[in-house]
Amino acid sequence: MLKQVQHDTGEFMILGPKKLLELVKTKKLVEGLSKRELENPEGAGFDLRLGEVYGISGKAFLGEESRSTPGVELQEKYEKGKRKSIKIKPGDFYLVKTIEKINLPINLSAVIIPRTTTFRSGIFIRTGPIQPGYQGELTFGLKNEGPVTVEVEMGARFVHVIFHEIKGGGSKYRGQWQGGRVTTKKKEKQI
Repeated sequence: MLKQVQHDTGEFMILGPKKLLELVKTKKLVEGLSKRELENPEGAGFDLRLGEVYGISGKAFLGEESRSTPGVELQEKYEKGKRKSIKIKPGDFYLVKTIEKINLPINLSAVIIPRTTTFRSGIFIRTGPIQPGYQGELTFGLKNEGPVTVEVEMGARFVHVIFHEIKGGGSKYRGQWQGGRVTTKKKEKQI
């Protein structure tokens, strides 16, 4: 089922679970979904799980034509069958990566939003758009903006991805973050 939404800028479609599951089977739209999402997804997209957590350090530079992001250190990684968690103290900021991989065709884009339990616990997600043609795990920021320490189990459902159909054609993602890369290795020219 496709839901039409009218905005000042035109019309766009949010893809529903039936269409999404069809695209998972025929186009590998999302790889590595949990059994729950494959059998009984909730809402208008899929819940994604916490796969890797990285601390950042060093310095960063964002220039007109080049950039360098901070260094990262893996803090915790999901391992199937092993119960692991990370405690996120007030003020802590991490880069996080999903277990699932996205394979967007040229006519779809996606957005990540937090599950309500995430922000009810004081954890806020910092994301950007997922452009047509992107392939790989999703990396974004996670920060505890609340007053309490929150323990998050690796593999927990913590964000929701919603897919939009692009009317009039999209432009394929050419960026250097393709494939789920977390940081730059050195200063690099931006594409």
